[in-house]
Amino acid sequence: MSLKETFTVQGEALLKKVKELVEEGNVRKITISDKNGKELASFPLTAGVVGALFAPVLAAIGAIAALVTECKITVERDGSTTDDSSTSS
Repeated sequence: MSLKETFTVQGEALLKKVKELVEEGNVRKITISDKNGKELASFPLTAGVVGALFAPVLAAIGAIAALVTECKITVERDGSTTDDSSTSS
């Protein structure tokens, strides 16, 4: 079972928020959509995705952040966690 959570962020905060989510470690997939709901990018994540393996994804996210003013990040998490916090920033 997976849990979905959505965050609305400004373009300049996109890269920082994605890095924070990846560091949490229980994220399976990140989808970035524009403010109208059009999907711009989707990144499946596996356990242990760090460093050089994640660098091309971060570069793509940085390019998206430069083009959009506001976007939504939908995060699909492993359902095995018991954290019920769902905050939007």
